[in-house]
Amino acid sequence: MLKVKLVKSAISNTPKNRATVKALGLKKVQQTVTHEDNSTIRGMIFKVKHLLEVSEAPGEKRVVKSGSINAKKASLKSNREKLEAIAAKAEASVKKPAAKKKKATKEAE
Repeated sequence: MLKVKLVKSAISNTPKNRATVKALGLKKVQQTVTHEDNSTIRGMIFKVKHLLEVSEAPGEKRVVKSGSINAKKASLKSNREKLEAIAAKAEASVKKPAAKKKKATKEAE
């Protein structure tokens, strides 16, 4: 869980920034709201980080989501290992072409 606090007014900002602050549920300066820690909220916070103060809610454990970077790296690594194993297996099963036998020439006869 993330605690998000509006520390600067959004009045002099662009309409997109004002809409983002409103979407976060912040209406007044010094107001604090709590949100789940997910990529959507993190993206919104990133866009208006100059207006906010963000901290983790005390007593809450941060759970690694399946969409997190570390989880993606781990899955990519396991996928790469699987592909390498498949490629090695395919190389072993491919038969090398047999050497062509030379045709008997008329000279040899």
